Amino acid sequence: MKIWVDADACPVAIKEILFRAAKRTEVLTTLVANQSIRIPPSTHIEFLRVGAGFDAADDAIAERVGHMDLVITSDIPLAAEVIEKGACALSPRGELFDETNIKDRLTMRDFMDTLRGSGIETGGPSALSSKDKQVFANRLDQYVAKHAD
Repeated sequence: MKIWVDADACPVAIKEILFRAAKRTEVLTTLVANQSIRIPPSTHIEFLRVGAGFDAADDAIAERVGHMDLVITSDIPLAAEVIEKGACALSPRGELFDETNIKDRLTMRDFMDTLRGSGIETGGPSALSSKDKQVFANRLDQYVAKHAD
């Protein structure tokens, strides 16, 4: 398995957790973004820079993702696309998206998008908390332990 990171919007604290996990578990972790991102030197951490464009990083991840890979993203449509390819997705807040819950998450995302489109203020996500980071780290460790070679 590999880990793919939708890195343009991934919080720095989550990237740091991923860097430590990649070194500890030796699972190849690739950050994908349309801007330069500093990564620590490691044979288990890569950076893939994609061209500018609305979904360039998402498209690159969806094109390359493999069965049982893990994608780190808060982008629900990307999560749905990689799940169709046999992968799973994990949000920076530790929510694991898979075939059992992605349809509900897509429905909620579309509903909220409709509300915003009609002028209703829905607010944004709260700041990433220490609890969110811990939940993310635990879910990441659980997934890697279960699916790494």
